[in-house]
Amino acid sequence: MSEITVAQADERRAQDQILDVREDFEVAEGMIPGALHIPMDQLGSRLQELDRSRPVIVVCRSGNRSARVAEALNQAGYTADTMTGGMVAWQGAGLPAH
Repeated sequence: MSEITVAQADERRAQDQILDVREDFEVAEGMIPGALHIPMDQLGSRLQELDRSRPVIVVCRSGNRSARVAEALNQAGYTADTMTGGMVAWQGAGLPAH
């Protein structure tokens, strides 16, 4: 697993999968357009929603949960990175959220 910046995530979001692992109440504050929302505690039962052939960029609020999820995805055979700083950094950079 590697950590990528919000700028790198923004560059890659058209071709990679963005996986938002925050809780519903957190997502209500804004989500990266096109991201797939699967709360961290549901991921085990919803892995089939991810395309194993495409890299995954995992996002949470600040980067802690996403790092754990990215590591688990890599161990499960996915290619996954975590976005440093999470949505706090994304929104702080003025990048789009809906």
